Amino acid sequence: MELESILLPGISNQKPLLIAGPCSAESEEQVMNTAKELVNKNIRIFRAGIWKPRTKPGGFEGVGTIGLPWLEKVKRETGMYIATEVATRNHVLEAVHSGIDLLWIGARTSANPFAVQELADALAEVGFTGPVLVKNPVNPDLELWIGTIERLHNAGIRKIGAIHRGFSSYDKKLYRNLPQWHIPIELKRRIPNLPIIVDPSHIGGKRELIAPLSQQAMDMNYEGLMIESHCSPDNALSDKEQQVTPDVLSYIVNLLVIRDTKQSTENLAELRQQIDMIDDDLMSILAKRMRVSREIGLYKKEHNMPVLQTIRYDEILEKRIAQAKELDISLSFMKMVLEAIHEESIRQQINILNQ
Repeated sequence: MELESILLPGISNQKPLLIAGPCSAESEEQVMNTAKELVNKNIRIFRAGIWKPRTKPGGFEGVGTIGLPWLEKVKRETGMYIATEVATRNHVLEAVHSGIDLLWIGARTSANPFAVQELADALAEVGFTGPVLVKNPVNPDLELWIGTIERLHNAGIRKIGAIHRGFSSYDKKLYRNLPQWHIPIELKRRIPNLPIIVDPSHIGGKRELIAPLSQQAMDMNYEGLMIESHCSPDNALSDKEQQVTPDVLSYIVNLLVIRDTKQSTENLAELRQQIDMIDDDLMSILAKRMRVSREIGLYKKEHNMPVLQTIRYDEILEKRIAQAKELDISLSFMKMVLEAIHEESIRQQINILNQ
């Protein structure tokens, strides 16, 4: 796929490419205060949501078109480039008319091929020449992600990048959206010249996770970061838990380690990265197992059954230990792990019975 650089004029190609700003433009004062603090931290691309697609009605869905002049003012008074999300043809027309330099397509929109085609046609119609970034669909569907990129490319857009913001999951988990790093890894394998920007704010969902996720992104050699930053995060009208002040953002960025060494074998940082990813998967799987255990507890409660089913537990223990032997895992270790899982499952079920 023929692609051009997404770097805007005057932006260094030194990693990471940084895009920062509030989740939503809330007021002219909030936008300007945040932008002035960010530009003092050498951030050159300011992001803010003007239209905010929400999962359910009733939430703050952005100020709409009245916020575009605020972004124009940011550009005029700070010299920063400005970026926002578009989800409809009218969004494209209004954003381009207001001089927006960079557009991105959100996760809910990239999951809808009809909406994506409408955006691609609108971008071609207005001759937009700035970069267009594509967030992964909410569900882990690589082909859908690639399909959005291809629709833009077929419309003549050449400055295309991807934003990895994680994938939704039903179960409770450490992250707001599971990273599932293997999916952007495969995307990069399929389209090697496609720049990938990581959105640690939406992956983590908590401000304390932004720093480790940003470092993971750099360790995996991705090109940039999109981080939500607000002059007063605790008062934000949307996603306040995952936004940081410009001062904290600067601290996070200054601590990043950018690894330039190339080796034929995986270095220690990469191996540790794999361990972290596997541990994340383990946590998600355990959370799912406990959810099923609670459902079993509810069934037992409704049918007046005792929690402890000794025969069933013995069967599980015997079967799993046999599997452990085949996988070259210590039998004593496997027994200890299964006993701990079983104990927690029993506790979860007893809680259900006592409700």
